[in-house]
Amino acid sequence: METLTTLNQRLRDHFGIDDAGQPIFRIVWADHETEKRLVDHSDNGILFLQPTVMEVKKYPYLKGLHVLERLVVIPDINKNELPGAKLSYEPIWAYRDENHYPLFPNWPATKFIVDTLLAALGKKSLRKYVDSEKNTTQEGRDQQITELQEELFGDNTETTDALRYKEAIVVPRSYEKSNQE
Repeated sequence: METLTTLNQRLRDHFGIDDAGQPIFRIVWADHETEKRLVDHSDNGILFLQPTVMEVKKYPYLKGLHVLERLVVIPDINKNELPGAKLSYEPIWAYRDENHYPLFPNWPATKFIVDTLLAALGKKSLRKYVDSEKNTTQEGRDQQITELQEELFGDNTETTDALRYKEAIVVPRSYEKSNQE
């Protein structure tokens, strides 16, 4: 398993940096990210008389997760929300499974996500992900999708998730129930 530092370096090396030296893509811990934003109410819900610039959590809706972000130019329509900023990192992907349990980022999945985004924007081709033998039949395509899901999510059952997140109780085979209960 690669460290977050290694993954971010790979993103930097593979997808580049902007003119100021900031990486185009990065992976961050959602709980640590804040931004200065124009807000009209406090965290407690108190409505301000005038909107105020405050430092707020960037992802209050994502807790305990890694997030893949992309550096983008802030559109003119949103300039008032992030005063003084011309660029902003925006979320692309939250690393979690379908049960919302956190997943640690890995390079093959991260690269696939970024490549897919760039292909959708018309900036890159996904040709390298095509395997001619597998894609000639429906079975081959289904197998490729299954392999990719396995790589991204692994063995994803309620039992394995409970064991992984220490929410399960393991009873050894040698356990015998006593009648003293």
